[in-house]
Amino acid sequence: MLESLSAEQIRSAEKTLSYGTWAITAGAVLFSVLTVTPLVERVTPDGWDRTAPILPLVVDTAVVIVVRLDATVARLGGTSGAWPAVLRWMTGLMTLLLNIGDSALDGNAVGVAVHSVAPLLLIATAEAGLAYRRAINRAVDRIERSRAAEIEQREQQQRADRERERADREHREQEARDHAEKVERERADREASERAAERDHAARMERERLDREAEARREQREYEERVRREEQQREDALRREQREQADRSRADQQAREVVSLASREAVEGDGVNTVNGVVNTAVNSSPTRFTKMAEGDARSYLRSFREGEKSVRQLAEETGWSIGWVANRLRESSAEESEPAEAVV
Repeated sequence: MLESLSAEQIRSAEKTLSYGTWAITAGAVLFSVLTVTPLVERVTPDGWDRTAPILPLVVDTAVVIVVRLDATVARLGGTSGAWPAVLRWMTGLMTLLLNIGDSALDGNAVGVAVHSVAPLLLIATAEAGLAYRRAINRAVDRIERSRAAEIEQREQQQRADRERERADREHREQEARDHAEKVERERADREASERAAERDHAARMERERLDREAEARREQREYEERVRREEQQREDALRREQREQADRSRADQQAREVVSLASREAVEGDGVNTVNGVVNTAVNSSPTRFTKMAEGDARSYLRSFREGEKSVRQLAEETGWSIGWVANRLRESSAEESEPAEAVV
């Protein structure tokens, strides 16, 4: 029940208790001064009548001190020990005896009862106020502890919530980082794949370019080789044709020279034998003398024969040149014929 009270309600209850206690105390003090002063005047020597209010004021001041200090100690939640209790009861009994003393001396029971109300009320109020304050302090301590526990529990819950939120936030951030890293890895892998594909494509294009260039060079070489072969073939055909023409011209020239020489020798020689006007060189002529061929004609004559058709001696006798010269020319002709063949290969 007390836990449901607000701090403002508790402060209001304490104010009510404090105001009520001081109101009762002030009324009791005033009533005590007015009641006790006449009694003190009657028992005070003449000339000292004016000191009569001092005694009730001193007693009432002690009452005020007790009430005030008890309230303060109770508010602090402590206990003042035995002497404050003795002072409280002693001042209360003194106030009671002083207030009922005049009526008791007169034997007025009604006056005793009437004048005992204020002191007894003051004593009861002091004790009750002290008990109230202690009870309120205990209740307030319980409430504060309970509220402190609730606050601590709430703070713990808030800390747990904050920790959970922080953990959730870190988890989300970690997931976001993992996702970002995954996306980055995928992007890097994709870029690496694209770069590898580009490199492969570039390498393939380069290989194709090199293959095309090599094919073009090969075709160029084949074309140039074909052109050289064709040129070589044309040159060989031209040389063969020239050689054949030279051979024919040389053969014709040799035949004309032989006929001319034979005719001249038959005419000039003795015992020329003619049959039907034709010189018979086989019967009537002696071995004819053959002159040496010109060097150019001799070379052409030697090239007109294939290797092995005639011996070196026969060719030397026919051309009029020495065997050594004919052999050297034949070797040169063989070397010249082998060089174009090697070039074609």
